[in-house]
Amino acid sequence: MQMESNGTMARMPAIKVPDSLETRLPEVTVAANGVKIYTLDIPDQPVIRISFIFRAGSSVQEKPFSASATANMLAEGSRLHDARHIAERLDYFGSYYDVTIDRDYAVVTFASLSRFFGKTLEVAREILAMPAFPEAEVSVYANKHCQRLGLERQKVSFRAREIFAKALFGPKHPYGVSYSEYRYNDLTRDILEEFYTRHYVSGNCFVVASGRVGPKETALLEEFAGFLPAGDAPAPPAFPKAVSESFEFEGHHGALQSALRIGRLFHPRTHPDYIPMQVVTAILGGYFGSRLVSNLREERGYTYGVFAGMVNMENEGYIAIATEVAKNATVDSVAQIYLEMERLATEPVPEEELQIVKNIMTGEVMRILDGPFGIADVTIENIQNGTDNTYLERFLREVKAMTPESVLATAARYLDPELFTTVVVGDHSLEKYFAG
Repeated sequence: MQMESNGTMARMPAIKVPDSLETRLPEVTVAANGVKIYTLDIPDQPVIRISFIFRAGSSVQEKPFSASATANMLAEGSRLHDARHIAERLDYFGSYYDVTIDRDYAVVTFASLSRFFGKTLEVAREILAMPAFPEAEVSVYANKHCQRLGLERQKVSFRAREIFAKALFGPKHPYGVSYSEYRYNDLTRDILEEFYTRHYVSGNCFVVASGRVGPKETALLEEFAGFLPAGDAPAPPAFPKAVSESFEFEGHHGALQSALRIGRLFHPRTHPDYIPMQVVTAILGGYFGSRLVSNLREERGYTYGVFAGMVNMENEGYIAIATEVAKNATVDSVAQIYLEMERLATEPVPEEELQIVKNIMTGEVMRILDGPFGIADVTIENIQNGTDNTYLERFLREVKAMTPESVLATAARYLDPELFTTVVVGDHSLEKYFAG
């Protein structure tokens, strides 16, 4: 209820959860060199976003940091212009350029007003098809990132992420390996050029475009894709079996906070239990009113925030719980996290709490799909996972079908403490509490 200006009470409108979802599927065309182009034409939006997705993440690199360096150095000079000129041209047209890279993929994205789409593609061609990797710029990049990584590793939260990956997958697994920051000093222009030549090729790429992408823009994209270097996708590396450790502790002298990471390996997104487990992790720590937030933040004041969620990569998936807590709350925080997991695995969740989570998860899907950029992100993720956008219909249908009994059964099946990895990074004095 809320007060109207005339002093009367107005009734808030009822929450309406949609019963179905109208899925937008992309049109698919293939350029002459084999690049698949997925277009989502949303003509009422006078913008266009194009993402070029290469299977060129860190898991396929042979030299440390070569994957991220190659992706980040694409716009640092072409065979025609230097980095400043490229940046000024993008800025002149009001265009946006971004690079993201993870363990599996490098994604190079451009966004522009639709009337400047052709001009933006001209700049994109220099970046993607004619990078120069100037030696001087490579040296500057390596020095800067060597220093930055050294500083980041002084933070307990950063170290917890690195150690958690190693403990979860194993120190030699492509998803768990980490390198000394000084390996940045080994980078050369030739190393980046070699990585680019092998991985930034037509057979290793697909394109997703959204916004005002009509026949004219699609034809321009097909022509553009033809400029990408020809080549087949490299053979994927052989991934070793992930081998998890149950516990890791790292001491940081004088640390006032401890970083906690708790999780376990899980099935890929195509597994029938993946969506039910997303509901379980949402109840546990997936929103501001979740059980972990209520326990660690609201009731005990141990932390500003805690999160639990699912992570899906091309070759593995996992569940993760992450938080930073006060030093003197470290031991009890770990205990409380496992206590909340035990509650979910042994006690049915109240129907009202479950409905709140369903509403939040449904609302998040609707929010993401409200605009061409969010739709593009969903499309990219579904292509990477070997599905299509009808996956969202399945997602909402299965979330809606969850009951307290199915939540309990899923939690009991997967929230076994014996299968979880716990990582604590904090003051040295805490080690005695976690020994053995």
